[in-house]
Amino acid sequence: MTPGENDAAPTPGRIIAGVVTFNRLPLLQALVSRLREIDQVSEILVIDNASSDGTGEWLAQQVGLPGTAVHGRTLGENRGGAGGFNEVLTEAVDRGADLVWLMDDDGMPDLDCLDRLLAHRGELDFWGPAVVDEADPERLVFPIRLPGTASVVHDMAAVRAAARDGLIRDVVIPFNGVLVTRELVEKIGSVRAELFIWGDDHEYRLRAERAGARIATVTDAVVRHPSVGDLGTPMIRGRMTYNHSPSDLKHYCMARNNLLNLREYRSSLHAAAFVVKTVWFYTLTRPSASRLRLSFSAFAAALRGDFTGHRRFLA
Repeated sequence: MTPGENDAAPTPGRIIAGVVTFNRLPLLQALVSRLREIDQVSEILVIDNASSDGTGEWLAQQVGLPGTAVHGRTLGENRGGAGGFNEVLTEAVDRGADLVWLMDDDGMPDLDCLDRLLAHRGELDFWGPAVVDEADPERLVFPIRLPGTASVVHDMAAVRAAARDGLIRDVVIPFNGVLVTRELVEKIGSVRAELFIWGDDHEYRLRAERAGARIATVTDAVVRHPSVGDLGTPMIRGRMTYNHSPSDLKHYCMARNNLLNLREYRSSLHAAAFVVKTVWFYTLTRPSASRLRLSFSAFAAALRGDFTGHRRFLA
């Protein structure tokens, strides 16, 4: 063995970029074009959630083109982000991926994003970039709660100040440019397809955490993402926020899946507190009898393990 051989960084192996898309063909085209510029990507796997905007036809046209191979598959129905990422992870591992690079169709990794993530290959199992506002790269799209504190940071200056060795450990924002090792997928399985949207990514991170996975955000790796506005509507004079959405589909899935995750990974007390918070919000902060009824319908579905109720909101 030559001197220093043990210090060599492990080779990244076969990396498959896995993308889930739904009716955003221009964004998908731009993302695939960027991924083809990144040499370390072995192939690109796109799962199309039954789009009606020509996505399936465009994917069929990518077969056999020079450069990084694009493999697209259109599902027979919209299975949400959860169903799409379940398919991506399962198929990527079946195709021999050592690492799967997961992303939605609306993110755009910097050209050096994967390089910066791979600098930590071998020391992490589930890790990703900072996800910043494409119009304001110093602002996070998804705020980060710093581990072990009550602090929630919204800007990159605070992230860099909190980082140690360029990492915020135990925090990652799935599925926006995150790397997942083959070993972790084989250990904990794929994404829970039945969750559809809102909470499936959080559940996967919690499951990885429970399994002892090494999780982190790499602060100098960047994915740019359209702004989603300020997440969380203030309540109780701004002392806390509630994840309100005007979409009945999103709210139903959020309420069902969040209650499920809290019961499974935290405690019944945490789950009960979420129910109380929901009642407070839709009784006092933003009164809505219909939203309260919808919330309790979602809570009941979570308690009985029913994952069909969201279908009534699908076109």
